[in-house]
Amino acid sequence: MPPAQPSAPTVDQTTYRTSRGASRLGPGLALAAVATVVLLGVSRLVAPLTNGALSPLVLALVAGAVLGSALGRLVPRGARAARFAEQVGPGTDWTARTVLRAGVVLLGLQLSIPDVLALGWRGIAVVVITVTGTFAAILGLGRLLRVPRATALLVATGFSICGAAAVSAMTSVLERDPRAGSAPARLRDDVAAALALVTVYGTVAIFVLPALAGAIGLDDHQAGLWIGASVQEVAQVVAAAGTVSAAALATATVTKLARVVLLAPLVAGAGALLSRRAALAAAPGDDLVPESPEGGTTARGRRAPLVPGFVLGFLVAVLVRSTGLLPDVVTDTAQQLTTVLFVAAMFALGTGVDVPRLARTARRPLLLGALGTVVVTGIALTAVLLLAP
Repeated sequence: MPPAQPSAPTVDQTTYRTSRGASRLGPGLALAAVATVVLLGVSRLVAPLTNGALSPLVLALVAGAVLGSALGRLVPRGARAARFAEQVGPGTDWTARTVLRAGVVLLGLQLSIPDVLALGWRGIAVVVITVTGTFAAILGLGRLLRVPRATALLVATGFSICGAAAVSAMTSVLERDPRAGSAPARLRDDVAAALALVTVYGTVAIFVLPALAGAIGLDDHQAGLWIGASVQEVAQVVAAAGTVSAAALATATVTKLARVVLLAPLVAGAGALLSRRAALAAAPGDDLVPESPEGGTTARGRRAPLVPGFVLGFLVAVLVRSTGLLPDVVTDTAQQLTTVLFVAAMFALGTGVDVPRLARTARRPLLLGALGTVVVTGIALTAVLLLAP
């Protein structure tokens, strides 16, 4: 008599599982939502005082890290704090992963290929040389300084592409790394260190680069090209180039967007490399391979996609924006929504950061950030002087 086959889940069972999953995510999602509203309000109040240098994404990460560290210290002392941390954990983990990727996809709606092509081949060459040279140099410096590999990769991505958004995208890819992905707490510390460096050295660039551009004798186009190719965050680029001239600001903004376009091939290349490493790291007898970039476990014989789904979504969004068919109200709304999603994701990511451990291990990354700043500004300046005289 053949064994009885397991019956398919009934509608009631499916509904129960769905409602149970939603109830597990609810407290963490609510916490992230409330924190996002508060942080966006605080960011607007602080922006005039910092001249736009402090990104709301970094502010969100700091707030999440403060809360997470406070809970970490309270958990051994009280069951109430332990229960609270256990309740919000599933929701904040989901926010740090899924909401983050949604933000990267929407980021593509801010980019238009015709605008990038308007830079001309010289301007595009400056961007490509700066991004590739900076990325490779920071990775090499990270090895020399013995900075953790994940930290060096995140710093290289943030400095060469677009600051916090690039760090966020590369974080999702790093989760498939058998070494980084198996230690999520350590990975969150790496992200916190990279974002801190983006903030510190990007803020310094706001005040230093405009003064240096005048001392060197760069015209408005050259100054805008230099600032757009070397400063990390979009807000920092606007703050720095805006002090030079309106023409420099226009060139710097487009140059910065050209760097963001390179986010997709860079993340895809890193994803392909890490996927291959994860496959090689799997034991021959295992039935499962490490977690896929989409968040699930894949059976042996099925490879995780070389290009993560959210990166493909980013590229599709770029193509849609490039058609010129989207009205301004849609692109403006998408830009605001992108910021909201990134703030929520950064806060959720920050709740898992171990601040005391980060403080103990931040010396070498701090030196890497300083050297990386010299590298990116030096490469960009050299490229501007040679290609855009």
